[in-house]
Amino acid sequence: MFDETVITAGELMTRDVAVVQPDTSLMEAVRLMAHRGISGLPVVDDAGTIVGILTEGDLVRWHEGCSEKQARWLDMLAEGGNLAPSFLANIRDARNKVKTVMSTGVVTVNEDTPAREVARLMTSKSIKRVPVLREGRLVGIVARSDLVRAFAERFAGKPEAPTGEAPASETLANVNEALRRRREETLPGKKG
Repeated sequence: MFDETVITAGELMTRDVAVVQPDTSLMEAVRLMAHRGISGLPVVDDAGTIVGILTEGDLVRWHEGCSEKQARWLDMLAEGGNLAPSFLANIRDARNKVKTVMSTGVVTVNEDTPAREVARLMTSKSIKRVPVLREGRLVGIVARSDLVRAFAERFAGKPEAPTGEAPASETLANVNEALRRRREETLPGKKG
């Protein structure tokens, strides 16, 4: 579908991107995600350069266990070592910052990247969103929902199918069903 004409990331992207910084508290980031109804946030430094991304998946993994450094601190406490209260407060504070949970090595594209390439990246890298950069600065983000919206608009703009073929609304339902099946097939623990 995206091969018919070249649709670019710049045409698909959401421009009003919610972002956080590495030192943003996790609570603030979670509230922002909930308020905006989004599942991920680019993490930018003071210059606006992307340094990571915070996703629902990162937040879930954060609760799975302690880092090696945290385990050493816990061992010290278990052995009866006296740690200064301010030191413990700093540990707790650092653990509750975006930088301790975010993923680094973010896959990005530029505004001229074709939508088919964005879709290929999402599939091959198992990611749900791709930040869009212009001269190294964040200008937007393309989420899977943006690609689905483009499908819907493309199908809605086509004339109804000739007799015997599914109308555009049914075709969109079929695309949604195919996407759902694909998600289920790629979930960990699923075979298929």
